[in-house]
Amino acid sequence: MKFLALALIAVTSGYTAHAQTTATTQADSGVVVLNYSWNKERVGWERDPFSGPIENFDEMRVRARNEKRIQDAKRGGNGAEVSKAERDARTDNALISAIHQNSWARYGFTYKVSVQNKAAQPITSIDWDYVFYDEGTEAELGRRQFSSHEKISPGKTRELKFFIPSPPTKTVSVNALNKNERVGLTEKIMIVSVTYADGSKWDNQ
Repeated sequence: MKFLALALIAVTSGYTAHAQTTATTQADSGVVVLNYSWNKERVGWERDPFSGPIENFDEMRVRARNEKRIQDAKRGGNGAEVSKAERDARTDNALISAIHQNSWARYGFTYKVSVQNKAAQPITSIDWDYVFYDEGTEAELGRRQFSSHEKISPGKTRELKFFIPSPPTKTVSVNALNKNERVGLTEKIMIVSVTYADGSKWDNQ
């Protein structure tokens, strides 16, 4: 991902929590998921008390993805999907607002996946979800949704990465480090859609 931070972020510690998993090709998308991971970092936000909050690059992309989900749901006429998309957007906005309003250290989360293009033509964008499940019941506990606009030539590998305030699930704290937060969680990457250089698109339906 292109990280052009427009807000001042002071990282006060390195990796505070980390997990990595490997995966394989998903259907006929031409995308091979090589490995993926998420980690939790302690960060301090420095801000001018006389200025308003500044949206950084990754926050802008999260907002744009949420707006796209809401618009797509409205076009589809699915009221339940519209409500879910709007609820998720409000949750993300509240977390971002809380970080900007507080100057003390909090935690942010980096989600990343390494993919390889096995298609015959370049890929220009990938929509992908990082999904978390209960290890015992296999119930979905959390889902982080990302849109990565990266050109990936045939046979090439690229790491896609986001740093956002949203934790994987509600059980993972945004204020403190808990070494047991990963216990009972399983995770996987879902490739949602892939757009190719000729304008064609693969959708996971």
